[in-house]
Amino acid sequence: MAQPTPPASSPATAPPRVLIADDNPQGVELLDAYLSGSDYEIRTCADGEETLRQVKDWRPDLILLDIMMPKISGFEVCKRLRADPASRDIAVLMITALDQGSDIERAVEAGTDDFLTKPINKSELLLRVRSLLKSRQNQRELERALAYIEAVERGGS
Repeated sequence: MAQPTPPASSPATAPPRVLIADDNPQGVELLDAYLSGSDYEIRTCADGEETLRQVKDWRPDLILLDIMMPKISGFEVCKRLRADPASRDIAVLMITALDQGSDIERAVEAGTDDFLTKPINKSELLLRVRSLLKSRQNQRELERALAYIEAVERGGS
């Protein structure tokens, strides 16, 4: 009987996908400019409904999610992402002008992985993006390794 193929130890060759979800064109432009020197594939959207469509169609690795957006708020977008098994593992970094403790608490309750307030500091943004993407990569590698172990155990019994 053929043995399952072990999980790859090298990271995927495709660049990480980052979705910028913000209804403010200047905010989108700024975030895009901050990320442009990095090896990311970037798409943008301007409201919560479009964000959910992009997630379904494109499967980003990370979403930079503004809270105050038309149609569906960032809080609600994040809740829906976390409720769907197909999107619950996508990293979410909420970015907003809101800076009250209750807003941060709502963001955490909605399921965000991290939170930044505007104005955005480029170095802080890049650090958090790299950290969230690395965490996502580690999670994928763990899942592949666990699937491999499970396959070996099934084949060995």
